[in-house]
Amino acid sequence: MSGSATPVRVMLCDDSATVRAAMARLLEADPGIRIVARVANGQEAVATLAGLPAALRPQVVLLDLEMPVMDGMTALPLLLRQVPRPAVIVASALTQRGAAAAMAALRAGAADYIPKPGAAGGGLNDPAFRAEVLAKVKGWARMGAAPTAARPVAAARPLAILPGRGVRAIGLGCSTGGPQALAAFVQALARPLPVPLLAVQHMPAGFTAMLADHLDRLGRLPCAEARDGEALRPGRLYLAPGNRHLLAEAAAGGLVARLSDAPPENFCRPAVDPMLRSLVAACGGAVLAVILTGMGHDGLAGCRAVAAAGGTVLAQDEASSVVWGMPGAVAKAGLARALLPPAALAEQVQALTAGRAGAVA
Repeated sequence: MSGSATPVRVMLCDDSATVRAAMARLLEADPGIRIVARVANGQEAVATLAGLPAALRPQVVLLDLEMPVMDGMTALPLLLRQVPRPAVIVASALTQRGAAAAMAALRAGAADYIPKPGAAGGGLNDPAFRAEVLAKVKGWARMGAAPTAARPVAAARPLAILPGRGVRAIGLGCSTGGPQALAAFVQALARPLPVPLLAVQHMPAGFTAMLADHLDRLGRLPCAEARDGEALRPGRLYLAPGNRHLLAEAAAGGLVARLSDAPPENFCRPAVDPMLRSLVAACGGAVLAVILTGMGHDGLAGCRAVAAAGGTVLAQDEASSVVWGMPGAVAKAGLARALLPPAALAEQVQALTAGRAGAVA
């Protein structure tokens, strides 16, 4: 955002005055962001939001989930009833309970979540945390309040399918804004996939199990964290566990999952690139790669390998991406055969895998 653009208006809601002050400093260090209100609980947030003049109404609310008087989960639906509706990003503890609460908030209409960093990792001064918060605040302000899954999309024109090629596995990668994009993709699947789907979402350990449960509840296809050595079966989604790379390995009768503690790639573990490289090694050109919203360029090298082997690459379009880093890198490299919103990407995946993938150009 340029200095001349209107700053993004943000409300901070946290019962800790120290956290509110630190978050305000973090956000207002960026000239493209303005704090319009600071409140200590959900009740204050609802009352303050209703009383602000239109010019000061926040586009984004950063909402702590654990607060006295009125907690974040209670306040969330009340905030989402406001007109204009803000995008609500919830903050949760880096615990399994916190992860479960964050996924519940997404199901209740929150746009996104941020895991509160621990002191051991630098706390609010951790550069990775700062980059994530700024990207999500700006991205959701640009996108508006409605999560990706709720946005109508035009039907995509099916890609051409030529004889002689098939798909044995799908590799999907995402990061910032990914949980909502991944949910929109899964929700748009009209029938079971005839091949396994491996997915990497940049997310802390503990949160990935809750995300897998969140996706599984959508009812479109079984989803779980991948387990080392398990067979990768058609019609299932295997999510990389937090802090482990997910790889595929050829085996008698199909593919098996391998989890790796190899060093991070692109500052991430799990990372998209090793997953896609392993799929190419196991399946050759019979790989379909899908890159959704996210910061950075993880997935670019893997998509180069997929394309070089004769596989197919699809990516999310800029308009529907919270951050067009990962899909943008793939698009700018000329690797993506189509740039579409998540629901339309799901339609393409189903067309390209019809009849056990039929055949992909």
